[in-house]
Amino acid sequence: MSTIIKLKNVEKIYKTGDHILKAMDNVNFTIDEGEFVVILGPSGAGKSTLLNLLGGLDSVTSGEIIVNDNHIEKFSDNELTNYRASNVGFIFQFYNLIPNLTALENVELMKDIVDVDIDGLDVLDSVGLKDHANQFPAQLSGGEQQRVSIARAVAKQPTMLLCDEPTGALDSKTGILILKLLQDMSNYHATTVIIVTHNAILAEAADKVIRIKNGQIESITSNENPKKVADLEW
Repeated sequence: MSTIIKLKNVEKIYKTGDHILKAMDNVNFTIDEGEFVVILGPSGAGKSTLLNLLGGLDSVTSGEIIVNDNHIEKFSDNELTNYRASNVGFIFQFYNLIPNLTALENVELMKDIVDVDIDGLDVLDSVGLKDHANQFPAQLSGGEQQRVSIARAVAKQPTMLLCDEPTGALDSKTGILILKLLQDMSNYHATTVIIVTHNAILAEAADKVIRIKNGQIESITSNENPKKVADLEW
């Protein structure tokens, strides 16, 4: 597999008056195309900051972030907008669906953002929701809404999916279903999936596990034989 993401000596510093917080402190790692990556660490470790930097939602204080051979830390605001639209799918703990649009319309909204041929019904079918295409978010369960948000994220065929605690608001059964969908995206569609979580059990299913503490990389491990999400003991 080829390397798709490379971080070199990345630092992110927040200043509030005289207070200085190093959210990222000399972070270095690589991620290969199609890897299923889990980023672990306690609250405040810097996990979400890292995800925001990868997604072009925040900028580094120093260092390099290279995605598909592009130095995104040097991108202009317009270039970052295009990068997010073309390369990144975001999946958050809360679904951010547009309430007055149906499930199908929420997915096909991506046609207005990126120049990709999208068949919304096919994408909803891939997450098991074709029969719910004409329902509004309020008519769907939490798990169904999350699956719509995943369908919307994958509809534009992004290079990578960035997931911030994507199952944190779901029951365990629905959470396993969502994680299985994400693992399948990695295994069968060569999508690079990066999940930020505090749930260490998921590490057994990852191709690569990055542990963060106090803004620093604590360890990076690779699994030669990662488990299927469905086989994990939750």
